[in-house]
Amino acid sequence: MGELGLDTATVVTFGGYFAVMMVLGGIAYRATAGLSDYLLGGRRLGAGVAALSAGASDMSGWLLMALPGAVYAQGSNRLWLAVGLALGAYMNWRLVAQRLRRYTALAGDAITLPDYFEGRFQDDRRILRVVAAIVILVFFAFYAAAGMVSGAKLLQTTFGVGYQAGLFAGASVIIAYTFLGGFLAVSWTDFAQGLLMVAALVGVPVVAFDSLGGWSATVAAVGELGPGYNDPLNDLGVVTIASLLAWGLGYFGQPHILVRFMALRSPGHGPRARAIAVTWMVIGLLGAMAAGYAGIAYVAANPALVGEDFDNERIFLVLTRALADPWLGGVLLAAVLAAVMSTIDSQLLVASSALSEDVYKPFVRPHASSRELVWIGRSAVLGVALVALWIARDPDSGVLGLVSYAWAGFGAAFGPVILLSLFWRRMTANGAFAGMAAGAVTVIAWRWASGGLFELYELVPAFLAASLAIVAVSLVQSPHDGVVKVFDDADPRSE
Repeated sequence: MGELGLDTATVVTFGGYFAVMMVLGGIAYRATAGLSDYLLGGRRLGAGVAALSAGASDMSGWLLMALPGAVYAQGSNRLWLAVGLALGAYMNWRLVAQRLRRYTALAGDAITLPDYFEGRFQDDRRILRVVAAIVILVFFAFYAAAGMVSGAKLLQTTFGVGYQAGLFAGASVIIAYTFLGGFLAVSWTDFAQGLLMVAALVGVPVVAFDSLGGWSATVAAVGELGPGYNDPLNDLGVVTIASLLAWGLGYFGQPHILVRFMALRSPGHGPRARAIAVTWMVIGLLGAMAAGYAGIAYVAANPALVGEDFDNERIFLVLTRALADPWLGGVLLAAVLAAVMSTIDSQLLVASSALSEDVYKPFVRPHASSRELVWIGRSAVLGVALVALWIARDPDSGVLGLVSYAWAGFGAAFGPVILLSLFWRRMTANGAFAGMAAGAVTVIAWRWASGGLFELYELVPAFLAASLAIVAVSLVQSPHDGVVKVFDDADPRSE
């Protein structure tokens, strides 16, 4: 292990990583002149930064902890989840990215999703802004909590600290650089974190398979432990497969991903960003599944690595500590923290925008200065983070469970509204309101109903309910001329 133990090496690499993130936050602080800079980076993101920033903020700690843990526990039948996510991400970039960038610029130069909904549908009553802000605050509290749980488990496993200490230590750094630099800090750090994440997701499985004698030997070893591990259809019915694939529907409504589309330097950067983002994602998903799969055989051959009450979501951490050189291990473990941080910072920023731009400015101080709004946004970052910390306080919290709830909430409440607002000229403000309400309420009701009818993922019925509500209510009355004009002006076919 060398002269320095793993813990010493990890302390140094983690400290260096934290320092780099704080430096980026400080640089971004100096480049943040107003609210548009703080919340959207002044629409200055190039294709590469937008792509990796969207991917890193999307994948989160669940890619390096929850997904490998699910594969480790259940085998290759988790493949359907990865397929659904990859298809959903591609379609989101293909259908939404360029159009949303174009529409938000024309809909009053919107810098938040609630801002876009209000401008797109000329909602003078501001009902859409308020409802969207409430949805963002409710579901991001759970989403950010999931990331904080991941970070706490990482620090607990790596340094042996208590869960609560790890929870507060990880959250402190994230809050600090998000508080300082806003969107630019989040995007730049996410770009760096995205590179680090994919390096870890390629490196750890490769070393694990090599230590087990290669791919064929690993497959054979896993098969001996249980034939179901190698069967993608093991213990799965049609409803379960549909539920796993349906995760892809959630992409159309995730505010922390959609805001990257809005921040592109121009709509023309969309295709290149899409190619980078989807490539990064496919590599990441394959790497995460490979790590969990290799973990099945590796732990069976080295049972002393885990105890009887082992948390499956720590399998990637266990492999990293067992297989990597101390210094490299420190870097790879920092990659897990990077995954956690890259999503929480984006979520805190979007929640911050909901309070500062969508609540404080229109309803509290309409004439507030840009500097005042930036500081309100920074205060909101701290407030939302404290709520997420409270939700994450339970050490038995599961990352995937929290993520699935928030993912469904955003996917159903915003996904159908986004898609139809970009492609359906006939959609109205009342239809948008009905869709948001139907999607959010159905997710909450389905989750709390005794496990959900037929164990179907709540995103499926909620997405359908929201879509039907939008269409039914929009057909009751025609949209007024201003709404139609925004659509026609932004439609690329009009050029």
